[in-house]
Order: sequence, then structure tokens, then C-alpha cells
Amino acid sequence: MRNRHFVDLAIKWLFFSAAASSVLVLLGIFGMLLINGVKAFGEISLGEFFLSSNWNPSAYGKPSYGILAMLSSTLLVTLGAMILAVPLGVGAATYLAQVAHERTRMVLKPVIELLAAVPSVVVGFIGIVMLGPFIAKVFGLSNGLNALNGAILLAIMSLPTIITVAEDAIRAVPNSFKEASYSLGANQWTTLIKVVLPAAYSGIIAAVILGMGRAIGETMTVLMATGNSLAMPHGFFDPVRTMTATIAIELGEVPYGTTHYYSLFAVGAVLFLISLGINLLAERLAKRYRYKM
Repeated sequence: MRNRHFVDLAIKWLFFSAAASSVLVLLGIFGMLLINGVKAFGEISLGEFFLSSNWNPSAYGKPSYGILAMLSSTLLVTLGAMILAVPLGVGAATYLAQVAHERTRMVLKPVIELLAAVPSVVVGFIGIVMLGPFIAKVFGLSNGLNALNGAILLAIMSLPTIITVAEDAIRAVPNSFKEASYSLGANQWTTLIKVVLPAAYSGIIAAVILGMGRAIGETMTVLMATGNSLAMPHGFFDPVRTMTATIAIELGEVPYGTTHYYSLFAVGAVLFLISLGINLLAERLAKRYRYKM
């Protein structure tokens, strides 16, 4: 019994250390971004940084450091990806969990999960040579390297995460919920819409947020397939440059310790705060649905 108590205590502290390490790493990343990002505001005003759409740190005259265009581009591409990925992902998860035959599910599930293993550079290459020309031809554009191209590619990349997590949430709904619905005379479709999906809302929301995190943090695909224009976007047919693409393009060549260098850390800090805010909002929504059930 004494040895058992020691083993249980060791396992407890092992898991606690793993959880604490994750929090410390997260705080360390945010601290590094914040400490370096704040240094940029010795030369840049907050108004210019957040409200200006002109980003030109290497200008011969007065450099400009406005992220509004990049911020709008990031949100536009992410929104487009979620509009496409959420209905498809939740629908596919519902089919796999509630409708598909077990043999069909055993074939489709690994294929879907393999999509997550496709390198982002390969997805970006597909966007350049296949999807881009197709969009240009269909919509009569000069080229297809725009926000729509990036949104479609990010939706595809987000689907494995959304489908996998949402399917697990739907399958975790107790059978007693469905049996009670059937006993009241509801058919399979009504049970699915009125009982199963509402009971799995918290897990579905988590799946959507994880997919959104994959989309908002993606770099190589949007760098290759969205046109890399720093102009303010006015729609999905405009070329854009996201915040992640800007960091990837410029951080490797910027001189250390300059205002440009620190401003890129500020961009990263803003991106971190956006992701954190989305996750906190999702957790609050998930708790609300969990309490309702």
C-alpha cells in the first residue's frame, strides 16, 4: 500500500508538472513577444500602429508601421475559411458518428486524418498551380492569388481537426439521450438535430476553435497563395497579406534591434492576444452550453 501511495503521488506530480510546464511555456512566449514588442512603441504611436493601413518599414523617407490592412486580411481569410470549413466539418463529423456504417467509417476516418499530414507548402503549391488559375477563370480575374484562394486552402487544412474533434464529441453523447428521444416518437433526423448535436455543443465549439486556431496561425500556405499585397482588402477577390506572412517574410532579413525588428514582435503579440481572446470566448460559450445540458 505504501508503494502504491508513492506511485500515485509521483504520477500526480508528473501530470501537474506537465500542465504547469505548458502554462509556463505559454507565458514565456507571450512575455518574450510583449517585452520586445513594447520597445517598438518608443518610435511608433499606438494610433499609427493600430489605425493606419500603411506598412512600409523600409521607406526612404518616414517609415510607416500600420497593421490595419494586415489585421483585416488575417480576419478576412480566417472568416472565409471558417464559413467553408465549419458546415463541412460538422456535417462530415455527424455523418461519421451517427449515419455511416462502421466499415465506411473505418475507411473514411484515416483518409480524413491523413489530410492533416499534408505539408502546408504542398497545399500552397496546389493553390498556386491549380486553385488560383481555376478561381481566375471562373470569376474572370487577372489571377487567382487572393483572399478567396487562401480561405479555401485554410478551410481544407482545418477540416481534419474540426471533423476529428467534433466526431469524438458527438460519439460521446450517451445512448440514453437518443433512446429517450426515440421512445417519445422522434425519428432519427429529429433526434440528431434536437438532441445529439445540442448535447455535443461544447465539443463542437472546441472543434471549431481548434480549426480556427489552425487557420489563423497558418503561415506558408497564405504566404504562397494570397498575393502578398499590403493594401487594405475590400473583398475576397483582393490579394492580401496576413500577419503571419508578414512576420515570416520580414523577420529573417530585418536588422536586429531596430524599430522594424521590434514592430514585428508587436505584430506577433497582437496575433497571440487575438488567439487567446478567441479561445477564452470559446471556453465561455462551451461552459454555457454545458450548464444548459
